[in-house]
Amino acid sequence: MKVLVADDHWMIRSSLKHAIGELYKSCAVLDASSYPEAVQTLAENPDVDLMFVDLVMPGLSEFEGIRRLRAGFPDIPIAVISVHEDREHVLHAIEEGVIAYIPKSAEGSELIRALKIVLNGDVYFPRDILQGGRLRTGVPLPPEPRVLPNGGAFTPREDEVMELVRRGRSNAQIAEALGLSPNTVRVHLRNVGLKLQLKERSEIEAYLTGRLPGT
Repeated sequence: MKVLVADDHWMIRSSLKHAIGELYKSCAVLDASSYPEAVQTLAENPDVDLMFVDLVMPGLSEFEGIRRLRAGFPDIPIAVISVHEDREHVLHAIEEGVIAYIPKSAEGSELIRALKIVLNGDVYFPRDILQGGRLRTGVPLPPEPRVLPNGGAFTPREDEVMELVRRGRSNAQIAEALGLSPNTVRVHLRNVGLKLQLKERSEIEAYLTGRLPGT
């Protein structure tokens, strides 16, 4: 597995690289100190599987940077690392298609837990912040994220994934057909579920085949 850590503060980069290396000894961790440097690193390393990105870095405004990375590298999941702990930033980040939002103020044990969750291919968003409060330790994944009202727009890759789901293909078959990793397919399905406000893959499949009540 290869991961990119993009943050303009060397201490954050160093801490994340160390933590990820301790969790997964075989994981190769690259780093960048700005959005332009992140783009260059990703272009030179097309096999990057995941990126942890700070919202505020030199080169571009916070969400513009995320949008550029998503547009240029749509198959690489993005986990946000941020100093912002308000609900608006978290929801906006989810709308941009990220798979995680990890506050920089998270305690060590919670940061490690969040890293484990994301590196294992799942999503992480602080429930307390989504519910309008401040961050507390030990917060689990929100069971039902409320994002992208009215569905939003699907990316071309999400359309391809949905078509294969509609045809009854498994995640492994979709990954092989599109030349993606199974983890990336899960990320696309998760984003599709968020946009459709559906939680399970079976619900997405039922929706796409017209078997979900109300479709």
